[in-house]
Amino acid sequence: MKLITCLSLLLALPAIDLNSKKPDLPINQIQVIGSHNSYKQAIDPALFSIFKKTDSVSASKIDYEHIPLPAQLNLGLRNLEIDVYADSAGGRYAHPKGLDWAKDQPAFDASGEMKKPGFKVLHIPELDFRSSVPTFAGALKVLRTWSETHADHTPVFITLEAKDDSIKRPGFTSPELFTPKVFDELDKVILENLGKEHIILPDEVRGKYSSLQDAALHQNWPKLSQTKGKFIFVLDAIGKKRAVYILNHPSLKGRVMFTNSDPGTPEAAFMIRNNPKDKQIPEMVKKGYIIRTRADNDTQQARKNDKGDFDAACNSGAQVITTDYYLKSTHFNSDYAVSFAGGKYYRANPLFKSK
Repeated sequence: MKLITCLSLLLALPAIDLNSKKPDLPINQIQVIGSHNSYKQAIDPALFSIFKKTDSVSASKIDYEHIPLPAQLNLGLRNLEIDVYADSAGGRYAHPKGLDWAKDQPAFDASGEMKKPGFKVLHIPELDFRSSVPTFAGALKVLRTWSETHADHTPVFITLEAKDDSIKRPGFTSPELFTPKVFDELDKVILENLGKEHIILPDEVRGKYSSLQDAALHQNWPKLSQTKGKFIFVLDAIGKKRAVYILNHPSLKGRVMFTNSDPGTPEAAFMIRNNPKDKQIPEMVKKGYIIRTRADNDTQQARKNDKGDFDAACNSGAQVITTDYYLKSTHFNSDYAVSFAGGKYYRANPLFKSK
């Protein structure tokens, strides 16, 4: 009798295991937490002290830093944000003037990578220039290495800001503009250094539909099983810069990145709505769009230990929530840190639980 009972239990185990598997959701029905300005390292204390004396309000807004990208991904974060500056000739950001504004700062760019042509990764030229991945090609290689070491990882969202706005302060370097040629090169760098096989492309999502928006509204996003080991990029730009990227690429045909496009346009699929209390977000999510929003900004919520915006972001159903505080601040005293229940940074989207 005991033998029969044991055999019965063994036979039942595979069925129990099968039923406990997580559902194979499309990627617009998940919700992730990730970091804002993910590459950012702290401004050297001596330089920061000088800046704080001249503009304490602005200084407080950039008083944060992040652990290296692989460490963030190992924690479970599934969104990263990267700022890129074009530097076609090389050397434009090789010697930030901030190095001359305060004495005895650590060495910068000892390997000489900033002198070479190619896109650079930093927050603010001259001032907030220290980055865990100084070059964009280098950042992509770091991501590829991590991804291929964790081949079954859930998709990682990448918000990319192409920065070319001049800072209206004396002595600050004027950025190189993002022209169609520069954007073509940016796409090329992503494909060459991360690998097409690691990217969810707009063409794949659009599929048989007449436009990218049509595909999104028909929920034509790939499922988790189809996106293991992959990344999805969205260009954080509007106006002229967004138009330049879309030019000659209707519905983003042939492009690598999605764009932050408005509903009703052929390119609308992935949108950025920084206000988590925007009442339109749940409606847009249910329609099929992917939305990125923010849990905090400029250190304000963290200093007050106020999770109101984070709670709003979670409840909105926005698929991507960014924060500077997946870990507590090391720059000021606060218990503020955000995660889903159980310290997780990934979950099924609550707006689709009934399905």
